[in-house]
Amino acid sequence: MTANASPEEGPGEGPEEGSPAARARPWVIKIGGSLSDWHRLGTWLDLIARPGHRHPLVIVPGGGPFADAVRDAQDNWRFDDRLAHRMALLAMEQFGLMLHGICPALQTAATPERLRSLIRARMPVVWLPSAMALDQPEIAESWEVTSDSLAAWLAVELDAAALVLVKSGPCPCAATDAAALARDGLVDAAFPLWRARFAGESWCIHRDDHALMEEALAGRGSPGCPLLRSPEVEARPGVRA
Repeated sequence: MTANASPEEGPGEGPEEGSPAARARPWVIKIGGSLSDWHRLGTWLDLIARPGHRHPLVIVPGGGPFADAVRDAQDNWRFDDRLAHRMALLAMEQFGLMLHGICPALQTAATPERLRSLIRARMPVVWLPSAMALDQPEIAESWEVTSDSLAAWLAVELDAAALVLVKSGPCPCAATDAAALARDGLVDAAFPLWRARFAGESWCIHRDDHALMEEALAGRGSPGCPLLRSPEVEARPGVRA
């Protein structure tokens, strides 16, 4: 399913920035579940749903309170991580459906065919992850993999131009590597591996920086602080995160 570089392209190289092919590659935007009860969540969704962006946009929903309910249930009943992983994917879908409910202009997609069709049509879409991410051998079924890593995984699958993590917590003020963010608890433990496998650009942006994101979507800057590949992480295909 992952799009690969053509024989003429070097590792990690793709269409030239600004070309029609580059503009057709989506941006994957992870909306953290911590924004679920934030009064300005609708402002972000309206921005993403607005027509005329340089790139097609795909939202990866966090788990938010729905994932918290899964954690609480597992703590109480001690069922295994495989089941908790399946439930957490459904928690992301619940939040994704909520985002669609808040902003119906956002489409939803559960299958790669529908997702790619909406991207080609340049329609903003919320990804519902279960059908695509469940039982993928490279995705570990544990709490070390959250919507951060799943957003990076999807960015790899779609050969996205960029990955943006919208966070409620403090983002670094300057470029930093993904492993440093994982050590600080700002992304999950598996994210550095997936960032290493993703050839596009990646940023972290605070939820208050809506105007910065608006400028970036218009091609007038970059959103937030760059998340660099971690030098100690080797991007190997087929490695379980």
